[in-house]
Amino acid sequence: MLKKSLFIFLGGISFALGTVGIFVPLLPTVPFYLLTAYLWLNSSDRLYNYFTQTRYYQTYVQKMIIEKKISKTGLIKMLTMVFIILLIPFILFDSLHVRIILLIVFLAHLIFGSYYFLRKK
Repeated sequence: MLKKSLFIFLGGISFALGTVGIFVPLLPTVPFYLLTAYLWLNSSDRLYNYFTQTRYYQTYVQKMIIEKKISKTGLIKMLTMVFIILLIPFILFDSLHVRIILLIVFLAHLIFGSYYFLRKK
């Protein structure tokens, strides 16, 4: 019972953070929504069914992650946000090793994002 209550509570927090992430560019939406789905799937069928029917879940998780559909403009926006988020530590840290790792992470996002979303089925 305590585990179920904790999962419902944490699912509510991750749902709220994911929804705020729609409007705040630095807060990721999809990971919080995936966490919400996991937590509510393991605690409440009613909440899970409600959540998977919401417009935001269907836009940000269903189409992008499950159906692998994103427009080229959407992909460019997503990669631009990744670039901006990785640019901040790139500027703040004066370590060559950190900068190389950040560059590799960005290139991995660029290659994987393009392959994952734009490949022909």
